[in-house]
Amino acid sequence: MSDLDRLTSWLTLHFARINAKQLSEIDAFFGSLEQAVSAPESAWRGAQVLKEKQLDRLFEPGLAEKVTQALEWVEQPNQHILTLASDDYPPLLKQIPDPPPVLYVRGNRTLLSDPQLAIVGSRNASKQGRLTAEDFAQYLASVGLTITSGLASGIDKAAHEGALKAQTKVSGPQGTTIAVVATGLDRVYPAVNRELAHRVAETGAIVSEYPLGTQPLAHFFPQRNRIISGLSLGTLVVEAALKSGSLITARTALEQGREVFAVPGSINNPQVKGCHQLIRQGAKLVESGQDILEELSPMLQPALFPEDVLASETEAVSSQQGLLKYIEFDPIGLDELAVLSKLPVSDIQSQLLMLELSGDIEALSAGRWRRLR
Repeated sequence: MSDLDRLTSWLTLHFARINAKQLSEIDAFFGSLEQAVSAPESAWRGAQVLKEKQLDRLFEPGLAEKVTQALEWVEQPNQHILTLASDDYPPLLKQIPDPPPVLYVRGNRTLLSDPQLAIVGSRNASKQGRLTAEDFAQYLASVGLTITSGLASGIDKAAHEGALKAQTKVSGPQGTTIAVVATGLDRVYPAVNRELAHRVAETGAIVSEYPLGTQPLAHFFPQRNRIISGLSLGTLVVEAALKSGSLITARTALEQGREVFAVPGSINNPQVKGCHQLIRQGAKLVESGQDILEELSPMLQPALFPEDVLASETEAVSSQQGLLKYIEFDPIGLDELAVLSKLPVSDIQSQLLMLELSGDIEALSAGRWRRLR
């Protein structure tokens, strides 16, 4: 059976809104998904694996046309449809209890498997909150993390923009940004973020589990949040009220066994009460990107620096100490380090991150570092 036939089978079941658990039951009953979609309605009713509404969708007259439209969409450049059976389906997302059977992707689909940090927060964030999210995103993207958020106003938008700034200001290894949305990929919500969505898709990716044409209905957003946290090693919450949707993302992250971080704020600011509640419940209080790197370093080192992992520990330490001799207690920038050490910028950035993780140096604003000991 061809790849096109397999994708057609997945899309047919996808439009009936069948979840991952049901897919396993269908496969077991019919022998394969391809055989299932060819089975008559009577066989499906005998299988008793779908609800009545799902059966109605599976046999509605317009389903074949929806599948055709999706297949035509994926023929366009940089537009992809991944299924749970795809080789490039993101492995972290596959581990969650209810992974989306189908993902629509516009942009670079390979980024979905890269190390990611989710950054979420209030849509009505303060100026300081937006700046904080942007700073965290820019710093973490500059060392190779991909920043994942939901393309909403406020903190989400600031996180995407911070990651995009890292692309223009840093050479060498760097992350980018992924937007997970609660509409079809032929729509942008909110519409004011249309230009941002275009920029994200150019160098990153926009992702949805919802078919083309899907409107932004309220109950889709909490469902979408499990993908944001599921793609990521951890979730950072920057400004969230007590009833914020960001707390749903944080709770989902915890249920998925992922790290949760929260930025504290003034006790008089209602926009951070959700963050304080998360910290009381066990989320890690963070004040800088360095705090996050220290927590995630066991997972990040093999992902971002495989050559360091393969090299001997002695060689790695020796290399980092060689760079350390050029870093004093007064701040120094990347360009100056490149001149002094005569090393490639990519090597310098890798070594700087490892020196930060070991506590020898600290990162300052404007791409500068200083020695701590």
